[in-house]
Amino acid sequence: MRIPVSWLAEHLELPEETTAEALAEAFIRIGLEVEEVTHLNQVRGPLVVGRVAAIEELTGFKKPIRYCQVEVGRGEGDEQQVKNIICGATNFREGDLVVVALPGTVLPGDFEISARKTYGKISEGMICSARELGIGEDHDGILVLPAGTADPGDDAIELVGLNDSVIELAITPDRGYCFSVRGLARELSNALDVPFGDPAARQVPPDDRPSRGVEIQDPGACSRFVFRRVTGVDPTAPTPWWMRRRLMLAGIRSISLAVDITNYVMLELGQPLHAWDASKLSGDVVVRRAQPGEKLTTLDGVDRELDPDDVVICDESGPVSLAGVMGGASTEIGDDTHDVLLEAANWDPASIARAIRRHKLPSEAGKRFERSVDPAIAPVATELAAQLLVRYGEGTIAPGRTDVGSPQTPEPVTMPLDLPDRIAGVSYDRGVTARRLTQIGCRIEVSTSDEGVGLVTAVPPTWRPDLKQPADLVEEVLRLEGYHTIPSVLPPAPAGRGLTAAQRRKRAVSRALASEGYVEVLPFPFTGDAALESLGLAEDDPRRRTMSVLNALEADKSKLTTTLLTGLIDALQRNIARGQRDLALFHIGQVVQPVEDQPDVPEVGVAHRPSDEEIAALHASLPAQPLHVGVVLAGKREQDGWWGKGRAANWADAIQAARVVAAAAGVELTVSADDLAPWHPGRCAALKVGDTVVGHAGELHPKVVEAFGLPKRTCAMELDLDALPLTDNRPAPRISPYPPVLMDIALVVDDSVSAEQLTEVVREGAGELLEDVRLFDTYSGEQVGEGKKSLAFALRFRAPDRTLKQEEAVEARDAAVAAAVERLGATLRA
Repeated sequence: MRIPVSWLAEHLELPEETTAEALAEAFIRIGLEVEEVTHLNQVRGPLVVGRVAAIEELTGFKKPIRYCQVEVGRGEGDEQQVKNIICGATNFREGDLVVVALPGTVLPGDFEISARKTYGKISEGMICSARELGIGEDHDGILVLPAGTADPGDDAIELVGLNDSVIELAITPDRGYCFSVRGLARELSNALDVPFGDPAARQVPPDDRPSRGVEIQDPGACSRFVFRRVTGVDPTAPTPWWMRRRLMLAGIRSISLAVDITNYVMLELGQPLHAWDASKLSGDVVVRRAQPGEKLTTLDGVDRELDPDDVVICDESGPVSLAGVMGGASTEIGDDTHDVLLEAANWDPASIARAIRRHKLPSEAGKRFERSVDPAIAPVATELAAQLLVRYGEGTIAPGRTDVGSPQTPEPVTMPLDLPDRIAGVSYDRGVTARRLTQIGCRIEVSTSDEGVGLVTAVPPTWRPDLKQPADLVEEVLRLEGYHTIPSVLPPAPAGRGLTAAQRRKRAVSRALASEGYVEVLPFPFTGDAALESLGLAEDDPRRRTMSVLNALEADKSKLTTTLLTGLIDALQRNIARGQRDLALFHIGQVVQPVEDQPDVPEVGVAHRPSDEEIAALHASLPAQPLHVGVVLAGKREQDGWWGKGRAANWADAIQAARVVAAAAGVELTVSADDLAPWHPGRCAALKVGDTVVGHAGELHPKVVEAFGLPKRTCAMELDLDALPLTDNRPAPRISPYPPVLMDIALVVDDSVSAEQLTEVVREGAGELLEDVRLFDTYSGEQVGEGKKSLAFALRFRAPDRTLKQEEAVEARDAAVAAAVERLGATLRA
């Protein structure tokens, strides 16, 4: 919300030296967010009021161009000075008062005005718009001042209000009362401890006669409805300049006197108003929910099909207004409106919020209604608006006022007097709690309990529906006393405790993957049916069994994730869309694994501590949430360079990532072929620790790659980190000082024999002297025969206590070959 400092100061007794920065700091101190402070005095040089004496329309150009003669004040000899100025705006006519920047003036943005030739004429200045002066965003035309506001030559800086400042605040949803000068001034009064004059503290003349019949059929949607009628309004009456200026600085465009007054009262008091052309209403008014098939043409000229959840205002012809959101075109204030009906109501915030989003109609009024509006202020708002119409529109307030409905009053809240002290850990001065609660508008009663404890009972004001429990009152006391007064004391870290074994393992895995070139990402922890469907998971796949969140941030991602692959693939898609092609990403996070008969989460209140039974039920309702680690690879794993051609990532890299994780965790993995979605059935490996499958790795199925729009042969790995046994006491590696003996062997086996099987047999057959075995080549073709393949291994032999003899290494190698021949039918390839 944008608000001029001068408007706030009108309701406060501020010291003369108070600056806009001091007010902004006070707002921040009591918990309001200040986005920007704008000083309007950015114009330097002669800025004067001018009267348009003559206009010459220039032709032959693509856009309208006017050559204007503008009176800018009297010079020597008391003669009126006239400046010739080129202007492209058409929203003014001869005799209008405008703001003129004479040569030598510097406008905001260091835009210097000088006399120059343009469109074949000499222009001796510039006629300014609101945006060019820095007082608004309206640039559709130049700023036209009401007649009689000033004389030509008068200083326009003070008249336009360029000596003012504007504070822009971001109002949080729980502080809807701050969407008004009334609410913000009250907050400043509390922060600065200065007197505050409530603009709503005005007498409303009693008048029980209804100005028009109103029936509220849905009290849950509308708790109060007020009508006040003003007749004989001059539709040509201009909006006074002071009001136009305030609306402009608040970011609202001036439309007409009646509409401007409703907007002004809304900003002043926080109560949105709607002005009707009373002559266009037929019969009594009914407030109800819309009926199926009903339509309404709103003020923006759009025909809207109403939803049964919409709250509408109807006359005998049907819906004439979408309540709290936008009025109907059929009862719009026009150029010939003399009979104005002012409406102020109190609507259900949730209903208004849904209607705004359903019809995509955000508005200043809706912004306030969806955060709740003071139900007690409706008569005051209509009375103020009616008096302004009388004063500036020459109207007459008609007898009678419609006021129907019964808004709920806030319930009293009782708490111990010293509760704020105990919560903050600060001993506040005596009477602070009662004083602060009185400042925010509460009615206070102090008493003593039977146990001798001091109590305070506060009846919240009507504009604070958020004050419902002692914690809310405590928050008000603490923020007004200042959060900065609460000491920050860090709890001492207990000695002898560090990271748990699981935490150390997680960090080790993260560091190991990062050192291998993987980049950690933190994807969205939610997923949806579409993503699980794209993964090609079967209907009975346990990963389809998940839990939904009640208030999803995204409608298509409303479920807790059961696999890290959906989030990693989403991160991969985003990076590819931004031009990245070679990617290796990893994530360590929790997934959910509900069982088929997972208990529902019980509802537990906050009025008291949950019982042991309720806590047990909460724990029982939580699904298993193991920690997984996952990677995705796309593009090249090794880049091209002067050293040669690079290498594309493949299924083996995904398996190697799993080996890196296992090594960092201090366990050994065994790998075997498997078939599990979303991996390619021929390039999928099961990752095992002992006989337990802890994960899978390999190349993603081509259909999955196509469904997500990923690069061909994208690979992935996912492993259950919690399923790995914890190895807290890892032995230190032993480094032998003796040289190794290196040998290679190539074994021909059937295609059905996996490299993992052959590696294990070779390792067992070679015995303890074999330090390492590594597959470095595979071959299949005519030389080895159909249905056969050749696997070549590099063997490294070493003795831990002596220099190994060549004969010993040859004997161990031959034993490894013999074991392969005997157990797998292998033959040694020459």
